[in-house]
Amino acid sequence: MNETVDVAIVGAGPYGLSLAAHLRTAGVSHRQFGVPLNLWRTAMPRGMYLKSQGFASNLSDPHASHTLEKFCRETGRAYADIGIPVSLETFLEYGAWFERHHAPDVEQVLVEDVRSAGDHYELELTDGRSATARNVVIATGVEHFTRVPDVLAQLPAHLASHSSAHVDLGVFRDREVAVVGSGQSALETAALLRESGASVRIIARASDIVWNGLPPTDDKSLRRRIREPEAGLGSGWATWFYSEHPDLFRRLPVSTRVRLARTAMGPAGAWWLRERVDGRIPMLLDRQLDWADPTGDRLRLGLRRGGETTTLTLDHIISATGYRPDLGRLPFISPELRGRVGTLDRAPRVDPGYQSTVPGLYFIGPAVTPTFGPVMRFVYGADHAARAVTGRISPARERRAFALPGVGR
Repeated sequence: MNETVDVAIVGAGPYGLSLAAHLRTAGVSHRQFGVPLNLWRTAMPRGMYLKSQGFASNLSDPHASHTLEKFCRETGRAYADIGIPVSLETFLEYGAWFERHHAPDVEQVLVEDVRSAGDHYELELTDGRSATARNVVIATGVEHFTRVPDVLAQLPAHLASHSSAHVDLGVFRDREVAVVGSGQSALETAALLRESGASVRIIARASDIVWNGLPPTDDKSLRRRIREPEAGLGSGWATWFYSEHPDLFRRLPVSTRVRLARTAMGPAGAWWLRERVDGRIPMLLDRQLDWADPTGDRLRLGLRRGGETTTLTLDHIISATGYRPDLGRLPFISPELRGRVGTLDRAPRVDPGYQSTVPGLYFIGPAVTPTFGPVMRFVYGADHAARAVTGRISPARERRAFALPGVGR
């Protein structure tokens, strides 16, 4: 099968599956490539919980007919819009259920190369096949954007890794491990390590750990609701703006968007995680990684605080330092095509419909955080992206149809 379709979706995570659901309902011909929720299955530890509330963890379909709440109700799982953490296991099962209903034709093969060819795009697949499409949407998530401190980047894998490298943290039982970072990923990784039998400590540049507050209760006063509105990413007016209005976020000055994309919704731990960390895991705060020295099967670290440096020796260090979008780290986009894509803080620059500076080439999800804001780092942003891209492509498809000889005359 190599018929030219309207859209090729590269990726089958929350954004890719949501887009497929919208395109399918709109009757837009498409093919989708990727292993559904692969990053969630292979780069997140067992025992993890989503930081997002239940109502903010839905994949998007046009009529909101397949929500996480509906899945949990049908399968007898505990659910609440707010207050019951969503386990990774539940989310994976929910994603598979959503896929069966809205994206049943995902081709579980990876894309090796995307290149432009006149008025369409050609994709080479890892199984030797090819595909052609008039539009391509890159929805590959964060897997190519891992961030590791420079001082650790060249260390061998048995001594240093990124948090995304681990599904089973039980492999560190009885070993001394440090986790770098102060956000949810670092704190939860440390908790899971401790609960798996490792001796663990947290290293962070921050002088304090920030914890999100308890979820709002039903008796929250009207005054408080006005002062602290609840939104997809949390409470407060700024959070409400980031959550509900990515279309307005992109109208902010470029320098403001870049700054907020890096700093807004900064490192913090979920309220339900605090009791598993506070007072249970040693923390070396206000520390900078100064140097790292491999010594056989162990690692020596120099930690700087002010003008003093102390030494720490351990078996392994895990960088839970997040991700940063970078167009240059998407290896499957041909160099020629990549060179034509305008960037914003090294990420693809896109218009209100998520189209890049190259006509027909779209990016959705974390790759466009500098354009649409922090919501693109969360499942909650998939609804806006899927609706905007479908709204852009579907009318264009209809215009092309009516332009054909003999159509509409």
